[in-house]
Amino acid sequence: MKLISFVPVGTKIRFLQYRKAAILASLVLCIASIGLYATKGLNYGIDFRGGILLEIRTQGPADHQQIRQQIGELDLGNFEIQGFGEPTDVLIRIETQPGGAPGQQKAIEAVRKALGENIDYRRQEFVGPTVSGELVQAGIMAVLLALVAMLVYIWFRFEWQFGVGAVVALTHDVLMTIGMFSVVGLEFNLTTVAAILTIAGYSINDTVVVYDRVRENLRKYKVMKLEEVLDLSLNDTLSRTLLTSVTTMIALLILYIWGGEVIKGFAFAMIWGVLVGTYSSIFIAAPLLIQMNLRAQDVALDEDDAATAS
Repeated sequence: MKLISFVPVGTKIRFLQYRKAAILASLVLCIASIGLYATKGLNYGIDFRGGILLEIRTQGPADHQQIRQQIGELDLGNFEIQGFGEPTDVLIRIETQPGGAPGQQKAIEAVRKALGENIDYRRQEFVGPTVSGELVQAGIMAVLLALVAMLVYIWFRFEWQFGVGAVVALTHDVLMTIGMFSVVGLEFNLTTVAAILTIAGYSINDTVVVYDRVRENLRKYKVMKLEEVLDLSLNDTLSRTLLTSVTTMIALLILYIWGGEVIKGFAFAMIWGVLVGTYSSIFIAAPLLIQMNLRAQDVALDEDDAATAS
């Protein structure tokens, strides 16, 4: 019994004819993302800003206005009140208080007293400015090391053109994700960094599948133009690419809608990352091979291919 194909068999979409427009659009959006980060910045969570985070559950639907008024009277500086999940669930974020750990505990006790009884405190966290600064550095280092490690792997696994193309596509995905977070203002925390690293892994996996087919077709069609080889390879892997993206997207949408506030930023970053990663594998990673003058003779035979050829 033949399984139903996700896309028609033997598609001949000319992806590469759109490469100049796609690369130009991506370049403009990446520059815009950098500009947004430099001017508007990100809505850093407590992991990076430091401060107090309280997750509470009230007996009935939470009165946000009343909670805001009660905490505002405590003179604790900047704070945020945010509902999530059920109508009874509320997140309270308060800026770091003077006096170190004792000062934070004193502020938490003041909040508890102001809100009164019949409040279930489900989560209570404090991150100091020193720790938050270290977390920022660790997050940036994790992303950079991941990009370098992937560059080295692709470079050894394929040829240098593939390594450069993959890392450029990954950098594109990371910049676009940061730019989107700056636009929508969602909280950017360590969970988001984890999402970015997951996006990098997802994107490189998709890119490797495309590159592997490109290398295979370059060996098979040595006289075919590179643009035609790339179009053929992208069409060959299109069903796999779309099937993986759609099934992943279904799971992520469920997480985003019903996963709760804590995981919402991660799910949003992943949804955006899957979209951008799929786009970059097709319209960035592959076309860059043309810009780097990849030729059929540049693709060396591995041991299995050499044995087959002989």
